[in-house]
Amino acid sequence: MADAATEAFLAHRNLLFTVAYQLLGSAADAEDVLQETWLRWTGVDLAEVRDQRAYLVRVTTRQALMRLRTQARRKESYVGPWLPEPLLTAPDVAEDVELADSVSMAMLLVLETLTPAERAVFVLREVFDLGYEEIAEAVGKTAPAVRQIAHRARSHVAARRPRGRVSAT
Repeated sequence: MADAATEAFLAHRNLLFTVAYQLLGSAADAEDVLQETWLRWTGVDLAEVRDQRAYLVRVTTRQALMRLRTQARRKESYVGPWLPEPLLTAPDVAEDVELADSVSMAMLLVLETLTPAERAVFVLREVFDLGYEEIAEAVGKTAPAVRQIAHRARSHVAARRPRGRVSAT
């Protein structure tokens, strides 16, 4: 029988993976972030955690942001273009239109143009519909600052959003 910490983590694992993947664009990096989140989670007193989901999303977001900042420094010396890794988990992704839309290559490329903070705020607000207060806790900023970042990110995304559909083939 799994303990309470393991059960809580597993109950939110898919959400946490999706948050990390949307921020990082790489399944391998998202898995690494989940490992780091798990390690932090196992050291927490569950009695002290008011909202387990919010806590885990906050830790995952912060871990992903740290990884993004590290990658940004490494990319300065990388000579090739960075392309996000599409996440194809089903034999026919077209069957799952919502998944196909949320992880399309075009959208990942648009997200890459945002700063790490803008990307985190945009994904948490627009994809996961989290409140500004919850996002503020996750990214370590005030709610008014998060509202401003969200507005700026939406403007950047709207300006760069592809006009047509991208073919899967």
